Amino acid sequence: MVTDNWVRATAEGQDVGAAYMTIKSKTDMTLVKVESSAAEIVEIHNMSFENGVMKMRMLEQLDLTANTPSRLAPGENHLMLFDFKKPLKLGDTVQFSLHFKDKLGKETLISIESPVLTEHP
Repeated sequence: MVTDNWVRATAEGQDVGAAYMTIKSKTDMTLVKVESSAAEIVEIHNMSFENGVMKMRMLEQLDLTANTPSRLAPGENHLMLFDFKKPLKLGDTVQFSLHFKDKLGKETLISIESPVLTEHP
């Protein structure tokens, strides 16, 4: 289940952006890949504060624990979008394909649409 999903609006010429959501699964799952209608590349990123410095790094996957919400939010884990096909304007929607795998390797695909906003509602 995906809730609180949204994408930050971009400025003209901006080619990097971010998307946020909360994901909750009934079983242990792993988010292994994300695709979007709005960007050529989507990566899962982690934000951490180390020695007084905010650091961001790409994650190969995002592990989800059964019945525990996994929050992708500003300043925390999030999705980075690269090489936009067009600027994202307030009121637009962005389609995402979320690829999951369970512990047995079974793949599940979920498609969602996220509104483009200037800030979290």
